[in-house]
Amino acid sequence: MLVDSHCHLDYEPMSADLAGTIARARTAGVGTLLTIGTKLREFDRVRAIAEGHDNVFCSVGIHPHEAAEEPADTKRLVELSRHPKVVGIGECGLDYYYDHSPRDRQAENFRAHIRAASETGLPLIVHTRDADDDMARILTEAKAEGPLKGVLHCFSSSQELAARALALGFYISISGIVTFKNAEALRDVVRTVPLDRLLVETDSPFLAPVPMRGRPCEPAYVAHTAAKVAELKGVGVAELARVTTANFFALFDRAKPPAA
Repeated sequence: MLVDSHCHLDYEPMSADLAGTIARARTAGVGTLLTIGTKLREFDRVRAIAEGHDNVFCSVGIHPHEAAEEPADTKRLVELSRHPKVVGIGECGLDYYYDHSPRDRQAENFRAHIRAASETGLPLIVHTRDADDDMARILTEAKAEGPLKGVLHCFSSSQELAARALALGFYISISGIVTFKNAEALRDVVRTVPLDRLLVETDSPFLAPVPMRGRPCEPAYVAHTAAKVAELKGVGVAELARVTTANFFALFDRAKPPAA
């Protein structure tokens, strides 16, 4: 079965129908979900969702949009990450497209998350938009200082950043953007990423893939993204599901596959 490696189950409308959302995902062949923390002040709600469902895991982190409101503290991130349902640190990173928080504060928060990931051994879940040079530099510096693993989620950046991330041992996660009409540059990137370094995600409730455009996205829709990625990689959908699921559990190694 597929894994939705990045969704936001605490966001509406999914939060109002968790049981239905998870059931529809399973019917669509999506067996595991990773719901993502974006604010520490709302982390209890994220964690509770994961605690309530065997096939749902979560992460702890502060989105770069929130960096001005929530300065990141490595010690606090490490403490919260000790919960067995927490399998990753983030999402965190740099967003220079919206610049909702000052760039220096974004970088400070990002480095705090990197330290937490390095200390815990958990993977870093990275958000990056219009910040390729700084992102590559910070990740390269961090990797030189010690072990670090992670994923660039909802990838929509350049071929160069993808190559640099792969060289650092990171994974690349593909969202419904890959199905959009104007996303040929992203499709070109996907064609170059090795199968064993790919993940798929929805980032729901955002970015519903074709043919679900115009609707709130949900984890079931990752099947459409997976079908497009399989086409681009020249493999069957079942093989794409097998490989990306194996990749997920290799990277997020605290997570365990649900019982059959």
